[in-house]
Amino acid sequence: MIKNKGLNNLMKQAQYMQEKINQTKKEIMLIKVTGESGAGLVKITINGLYECIKVKIDKSILNKSEKEILEDLIVAATNDAIRRINEEKKDKMSIISSNMNLPLDFNSLI
Repeated sequence: MIKNKGLNNLMKQAQYMQEKINQTKKEIMLIKVTGESGAGLVKITINGLYECIKVKIDKSILNKSEKEILEDLIVAATNDAIRRINEEKKDKMSIISSNMNLPLDFNSLI
């Protein structure tokens, strides 16, 4: 009987964790972050699914910049936005792991 109670508690904990992971996945999908480069001349906004949803280029750069420079700035801003999404995901998943005494890296679960 005691073993069944322990198993039931373990199953409840696993179910709770799965619910929290699913909730966190939904929250992550709603995250929007903006990466920038060139001191804010190029800004890229992406969502939690790593989809680029907005590109903003300061008009001053279009008069002075060569095409290659602009392309490099867009790449840098996109990479900055991706880095920020990863930080947000890590922060959200660390909340779950801190309560469950589990490792911080849940990227394989998301």
